[in-house]
Amino acid sequence: MSDLQSNPSSPTVRPFNPDKPVVTVPPVFQEPAPIEGETALFYQHTEGTPPAELPTRIPHLGHALLFLGFAAIYLLVIQLVFLGLGHHPGAAKTPSFSPKFLVGSEAISYIATLITAWLIFPLFWKKPFADGLQFNPDAARRNALRLIPIGVVLSFSVQALSSLISLPKNIPIDDFFKTRSDVWLVTAFGIFVAPLFEEVLFRGFLLPAFAIAYDWLSLPRTPAAREAWHSTNKLTRNSLVFSAVLTSICFALLHGQQTAFTWPVLILLFCVSLILSYVRLRLRSVAASTLIHMSYNATIFLTAFIGTDGYRHLDKLAH
Repeated sequence: MSDLQSNPSSPTVRPFNPDKPVVTVPPVFQEPAPIEGETALFYQHTEGTPPAELPTRIPHLGHALLFLGFAAIYLLVIQLVFLGLGHHPGAAKTPSFSPKFLVGSEAISYIATLITAWLIFPLFWKKPFADGLQFNPDAARRNALRLIPIGVVLSFSVQALSSLISLPKNIPIDDFFKTRSDVWLVTAFGIFVAPLFEEVLFRGFLLPAFAIAYDWLSLPRTPAAREAWHSTNKLTRNSLVFSAVLTSICFALLHGQQTAFTWPVLILLFCVSLILSYVRLRLRSVAASTLIHMSYNATIFLTAFIGTDGYRHLDKLAH
């Protein structure tokens, strides 16, 4: 028996039939290179393996708003429940929003939102949540030895530059570093929960959503242009640059209250967000930007832990 007959992976030789066209199918799937001037943000199909239906641009702004709606509702309900459970007859009518109350309710609402999104959005996207969001944990795992040091170096750089900035005497973030129990709670929340939620929101939902909206608004209002736009799921580089900038502005403003909207600090956070957005787009992985974000926050808390002798001397954190 010849090699062609003994090897099942080899093509079978058949007599030529002029009435039947020959179709060549690539033996191994390979993602095509992006078209010049465009970035393939979403999954692409190769020639010879046509999609079952037209590509879908996800997540769009509607999905992002729905995700934010889940988070807002959960946060409101959980805080009302906590206030109800903590209310006692004869207690003060004006509740005190302690750090444990704020961080605890926020952490639970974040986790509840992520679980709800993991269950709900696959129904819209017709694909698993991680695939639709382009979470891609394999890319983060393969590049972990590069991503973690990036987060560490970025964190030390921002801390060094922040030390040169004059902050107000009393800023809201100081209220979360007054007792050891509060600091430990904030540490766990800041390393494990907040980075995951924020990366899913900003780099998973808002980054593609703003880019999709930009492309749609800049599209020529002709039937041919709209048909071509709907026939592909690629995003232009201009839309991604615009989205990365707008997403980073939102990211910085989200953290503005913590530092009493000290603009030099917000500019640093804006730059951090741009780097996270670049890594997410470069590796096509929300998990990759999440890993950098976690290592960035972990470095901040490790520095505080060492500088306060294991959180025993919190007065040393005073700026």
